[in-house]
Amino acid sequence: MLHEPAAQSGKDPAAGYKSRLGLWMFLFYSIFYGGFVAINLAAPLLMEANILMGLNLATVYGFALIIVALIQALIYDSMCHAKEVALADREDAKEGGN
Repeated sequence: MLHEPAAQSGKDPAAGYKSRLGLWMFLFYSIFYGGFVAINLAAPLLMEANILMGLNLATVYGFALIIVALIQALIYDSMCHAKEVALADREDAKEGGN
């Protein structure tokens, strides 16, 4: 298999935006996950309760954690891509105006 050298990358003008967005998403997910842990600590028997088509709360909440993580990844990618495009368009407009 042919491996080519890595492409050179420059400064990322969207790095600050990406960092802030990632931190907010991490905070949201941490709170959501903290709810799962809190229920397990405070009322572990509640996790046995059937809540959806015979599935208990632990199973539903666990799948929700996975699904929310995947959705957040898609949102993060989409928002970062949109910001990169907007910044690239702004840079192109600056260069074209000079």
